[in-house]
Amino acid sequence: MTIAVCPGSFDPVTAGHLDVIERCAKFFDEVHVVVAVNAAKTPMFSVETRTDVIRRALDKDGFPNVKVASTDGLITEYCKRVGAEVIVKGLRQNGDYEAELGMALVNRKLSGVETLFLPANPVLEHISSSIVKDVARHGGDVTGMVPSCIVPMLEEAVKRERRERGQA
Repeated sequence: MTIAVCPGSFDPVTAGHLDVIERCAKFFDEVHVVVAVNAAKTPMFSVETRTDVIRRALDKDGFPNVKVASTDGLITEYCKRVGAEVIVKGLRQNGDYEAELGMALVNRKLSGVETLFLPANPVLEHISSSIVKDVARHGGDVTGMVPSCIVPMLEEAVKRERRERGQA
């Protein structure tokens, strides 16, 4: 059985993330979507919320070979634990390749796990979690960029951020 891991912060999961996950699920016996804790980022949503949303978004489409988990450790340690042979990363533009290549080489050195880069669907390649949050913070419509259940969650998260900054 070939196991792949699709790691990311998924804050929030986007249509582009889901496209990569769904395409990945066609090639591997088992795919683990892993919400990774990134100490360099301050997430809008909790790890639990992010994993739940991914599960809901994938469950409705029926992906029985996809598992959703989280880790606060090295992704290579997670790969070793579940017996994954490959990490799959979606690439949107050239900048993604440059950022991901170094990480792929380190991951191979640490564990022998290879990284497969999957090009983004051109229709979705402009969508990132950062852009989605920025659009939401400025009152824009993110419909179609994220699963529908995320839209009201983003609106509430933006209101919460404003309250915390005293900008109700």
